[in-house]
Amino acid sequence: MDKKDFYYELPSELIAQQPLKDRTSSRLLVLNKNTGEIEHKIFKDILNYLNKGDCLVLNDTKVLPARLIGQKKQTGANIELLLLHRKDLDKWETLVKPGKKAKVGDSIIFGGGKLEAKILEIVEGGNRIVQFYYNGVFEQILDELGQMPLPPYITQQLQDKNRYQTVYAKQQGSAAAPTAGLHFTPELLEQIKQKGVHIAFVTLHVGLGTFRPVKEQNILDHQMHSEYYVVEKQQADIINNAKKAGGRIIAVGTTSTRTLETIADENGFIKHCSGWTNIFLYPPYHFKVIDCLITNFHLPESTLIMLVSSLAGRENVLNAYATAVAKKYRFFSFGDAMFIQ
Repeated sequence: MDKKDFYYELPSELIAQQPLKDRTSSRLLVLNKNTGEIEHKIFKDILNYLNKGDCLVLNDTKVLPARLIGQKKQTGANIELLLLHRKDLDKWETLVKPGKKAKVGDSIIFGGGKLEAKILEIVEGGNRIVQFYYNGVFEQILDELGQMPLPPYITQQLQDKNRYQTVYAKQQGSAAAPTAGLHFTPELLEQIKQKGVHIAFVTLHVGLGTFRPVKEQNILDHQMHSEYYVVEKQQADIINNAKKAGGRIIAVGTTSTRTLETIADENGFIKHCSGWTNIFLYPPYHFKVIDCLITNFHLPESTLIMLVSSLAGRENVLNAYATAVAKKYRFFSFGDAMFIQ
C-alpha cells in the first residue's frame, strides 16, 4: 500500500496554534464508518452519541515538561535538551540541539544552576544519555524549568502548559499529549458517568516517534516506534465486563486504540499487563476490541490517519477530511475532533 493513498491537501491556516478557551466547544465531525454519512456537531454533543452500558477508554498518561533550555557550562553556548525516556533514577536518554556542541563529558546548566546535566554517552541515532544533578525533587524542578515539547507544527508559545494535558492526566511519562482527550472537562466526564457509561483508563506513554513521518513509499516498510503501556486489572475488568454485557468499547484517541489492540485476545477481551508496543494499524485490519473512536484530525500520510482509515475505511476518512477542510475545521493537536461510530 502506497503512502500517497493517505494524502490530503491542508491549508496551513487550518492548523490550530492555540487551544480554545472552553475544551468542549471544539467542533465535532461525526462519521458513520459503515455508510460514510457525516454530521457536524460541537464536542459537548458527544454525550448524545454515548449509550448506557458503553465503555469509554481514556489514556491517563501525563506529559512531561520535557524541553529544557540551558547553557553549556564550559562555554556558555545555548543548548536545548529534550527528555525522551528515563533510564535510571537521574539518568535519561535525551535529544540535544545542537548536537555538535554536546560531547561526552560536557555539562549543561539550567535555571542558573538549579539543574545540571552531564553527558555520559552518545547512543545510536545521536541521542545523548545524561546524568542530572540537583537539590530537591527532580519532578518539581522540571515543572519549574521545563517547557511542554509541543509538536513541530505548533509555532506559538503555549501560555498555560496545563492546556497540553488532559484533565485526567495522572501517570507522568509522555513526550506528547494524547490529544483526543484534550476536549474533555471534569463536568463532561461526570455527565457521561451519570448517563451510565463506564469509564476505564489505560496508560500509554506517547513518544516523539508519533510525529515521525512515514518516509517509505510502501507503508509496509515503515518501522513503527515502540511505546510503553500499562493496563491495571481493575481497568481491564471494566472493559471486559462492558464488552460481555454488549456495550460498545469507545477508545479516546489512537494511543488508547493501539494499547487495547496490542493486548486483546481473538475474542476481543484483554488482561492486565504492561510492556512495549510497536503495533502498526492500517487497512485492512479487523479490530478485536474497539467499536468506536474519538480522535482528532491527523497529518497527511501519517501512521495515525492510516489507523483511522483501518477503522472507518480509507475512502470514508479522506472524504470526511476533505469535508472538514472545506468547512474550515481546525486540525491537529489543538484542533477539532471526530467521532467514528
